[in-house]
Amino acid sequence: MIKVCALSSLDDRKPFAADVDGTDVVLVRDGERVHALADLCSHAAVSLSEGEVSRKGIECWLHGSCFDLETGAPSSPPASEPVDVYAVDIRDGDVFVDVTVTTN
Repeated sequence: MIKVCALSSLDDRKPFAADVDGTDVVLVRDGERVHALADLCSHAAVSLSEGEVSRKGIECWLHGSCFDLETGAPSSPPASEPVDVYAVDIRDGDVFVDVTVTTN
């Protein structure tokens, strides 16, 4: 697990781009939970961190594909492949991510 940031530095439901040990990751805070996904749309290879978070998940800004925050599965076309979801731990007010462990 690698410390990425303080939990307090994440705005609720706003994408946050991070480099975790050479892997581009997008963090999304949802209350006291934090989701970490690969910061790359599986359809168009653009940064998901530049998109928006909706009730359906994180939406790619280019073509509107939406990815579930917990599973990485696409919930709307044109994407048909999931994105990686990484293990997250919150300790002492800090967010840790392990990019070697995918949860999907």
